[in-house]
Amino acid sequence: MAPASGPIGATALIILDMINLFDFEGGDRLGAQAVAICPPIARLRRRFDAAGAPVIHVNDNFARWQGQFGDLVMACAAAGGHAAAVVQRLSPRPHDYHVLKPKHSAFLATPLAILLAKLGVRRLVLTGVAADSCVLATAQDANMREYALWVPGDCVASITPARKRDALGILTRSLRAPVLATRSVPGLFPVEA
Repeated sequence: MAPASGPIGATALIILDMINLFDFEGGDRLGAQAVAICPPIARLRRRFDAAGAPVIHVNDNFARWQGQFGDLVMACAAAGGHAAAVVQRLSPRPHDYHVLKPKHSAFLATPLAILLAKLGVRRLVLTGVAADSCVLATAQDANMREYALWVPGDCVASITPARKRDALGILTRSLRAPVLATRSVPGLFPVEA
């Protein structure tokens, strides 16, 4: 089924790499941080649902070249721990979109740009993990493609607070992306001055 076209300038919520086994060095710490950001991401997702705006899960395929997004969700649910806790709170719903990516950026070697064009999206809200890796790489690629960005500081995580703080600094200084918390922005996107 082809996605419906949205209004020009529509906003999409991107949830990055939250469906994750956290089975790598530092994964336990990142998993704990991912669980902690589930509530604000879920609240933001409800705003997008109420507005009829698209929610897109973009996730690393973790080199599982023959699997589907649903396979990753099932593996995380079965793994228990942080992986299952995140799936329980933020699993993609039937009306959400989902894209698997092979590397850090949600744009690299994926159909994301085509999907966003079909939806009429020109503004992205980036959430998920890790702020200093996949979120930052995706933000840089989105900026090069001239998307407006918001990266809510309460909806991204890194292995350490310092790494998150450094990433948010780069986003604000280099990309001029607002990092206001969701409680500071009542709608789908910060009001531009």
